[in-house]
Amino acid sequence: MASLVVLVSAVLILRILSPVDALSTSYYDHTCPQLEATVTAAVKKAMMNDKTVPAALLRMQFHDCFIRGCDGSVLLNSTGGNVAEKDGPPNISLHAFYVIDNAKKAVEALCPGVVSCADILALATRDAVSLSGGPAWNVPKGRLDGRTSKASDTRQIPAPTFNISQLQQSFSQRGLSVEDLVALSGGHTLGFAHCSSFQNRIHNFSPTADVDPSLNPSFAANLRNMCPLHNTVKNAGSTLDSTSTGFDNVYFKMLLQGQGIFSSDQALLTNPQTKALVSKFASSQQEFNKAFIKSMIKMTSLIGGQEIRLDCKVVR
Repeated sequence: MASLVVLVSAVLILRILSPVDALSTSYYDHTCPQLEATVTAAVKKAMMNDKTVPAALLRMQFHDCFIRGCDGSVLLNSTGGNVAEKDGPPNISLHAFYVIDNAKKAVEALCPGVVSCADILALATRDAVSLSGGPAWNVPKGRLDGRTSKASDTRQIPAPTFNISQLQQSFSQRGLSVEDLVALSGGHTLGFAHCSSFQNRIHNFSPTADVDPSLNPSFAANLRNMCPLHNTVKNAGSTLDSTSTGFDNVYFKMLLQGQGIFSSDQALLTNPQTKALVSKFASSQQEFNKAFIKSMIKMTSLIGGQEIRLDCKVVR
């Protein structure tokens, strides 16, 4: 019976999340020709005031796509009778929702009721990457916004404690390959991790080791200084690589030096196929960029919405 439930669940996930040919890079060429420039302007303005915006948007996009596809459900506010995704445990630290709201407001002024919040998030994420020194790509568009957003569903988001088997299963359920897993993990080149997300590696790691032995010792010592066992500093933590506001392949280089932050980062070195990809991307920014573009387009083609919201925070 349990296996039947799993099978049915997998079929439902694939049905909701299967890529649809309706997405097109020219989808709004006639109905909203100023769309992309308008979104880019909103992202640029936000980045001038807050250098963490690109990392926030990239994480927001990833967390949105892993639950019922890229339907903007992560943008919805909780209501009296429902706790939304953005208030689920993995998403408490998500921020910069105002960037999408501002972009949507500007787009609505030009093309009312035409462009989905899901498409605006996909465009803003592309801009966040390219404006941080990363690659640019043509974003396929035509997504619809979802009407369902439940905090309980955030359990589907891969956790920073996942091992390689758990990561592979999570990605494969969404039609994403091992190369997609490694390329998209490279998004950790942007961003910051709170102590709680890697505490398991630097304190009481196992009965025989206080610190994960796969961590570089001096790197681990620095992490322990920033995140003591009984840490009381709310926003204490570490950047995910040494160039946290620049999109590059330093994440992969640091990972090979024992300087990955999460258990899920280190997990990429525990499988020959994923380890080979880490080495490949560490040695070539160009190869990483190419793979990242391909995987982002693939992930953001997982769709499942029903409407075009007028306000990204509420359903119509």
